[in-house]
Amino acid sequence: MFLRNVWTFSRNFALKNRRLYSTDLYEPNYLQHFKPKIPAYDIINVQIHGHDYCILESYQKWLHNMMKNMNLDVENGWATPAQQLKINTFKPNTEIVNSQFDLQVYERTLQINMITSLQLATLLRVLDSSAPAGVTVNVSKHEQYHEDVRYVPDLELASLKDQLDTLGGPRKK
Repeated sequence: MFLRNVWTFSRNFALKNRRLYSTDLYEPNYLQHFKPKIPAYDIINVQIHGHDYCILESYQKWLHNMMKNMNLDVENGWATPAQQLKINTFKPNTEIVNSQFDLQVYERTLQINMITSLQLATLLRVLDSSAPAGVTVNVSKHEQYHEDVRYVPDLELASLKDQLDTLGGPRKK
């Protein structure tokens, strides 16, 4: 009799617990209060462009420190290779070149992770008011081409790979 009661008790206990934990995970109601009520963006890139390397570099340093002081998660920061531009000015109503300029455009990127919409609004106001003359600031969602532009291609390695493909590809064992 005693064994039968113990077996019934243990069977009922196991059924209740299996029902409680097998269908879904029990989460207390108070955990809902810890979820953020303000929406957050995943990864945001702040790109700064300019023609003067020194000004751009010091502005990036200032921005990075300011974002850390705002308790933003600055995940990464990098420099993109400079773009070289040739600018021609022409004499009026002709195709004769009056003068020629070689310009370089430098770019720096700061990547912010999990920024709330309120913090982003404050950051945009700070960026708008603090940008030095000649520096443009773009804020955008992170895309794959931001990562691709970051690296300088190795042209010698690419030519060797092309030669290997023309010879029949790599040898397989």
